[in-house]
Amino acid sequence: MMVKCIQLDMECAALCYAAAQLMSLGSVSAAALCKICAKLCDACAAECSKHENEHCKECAVACSECAAECKKM
Repeated sequence: MMVKCIQLDMECAALCYAAAQLMSLGSVSAAALCKICAKLCDACAAECSKHENEHCKECAVACSECAAECKKM
């Protein structure tokens, strides 16, 4: 039941970390990666919001906020 949620969480964390690293380096590729990151964060938020666990609700909020910031890039 939680397999998809956990998989998206792990992918999202990895991609967010990579995006943050590229942004801190001033990479010309940061904006392109942030577009992908925003899509994955939106998907993760949607999946996490389906579950009643408190940590899933917190994750959904964090992913939504991250997606919004990435979309600003």
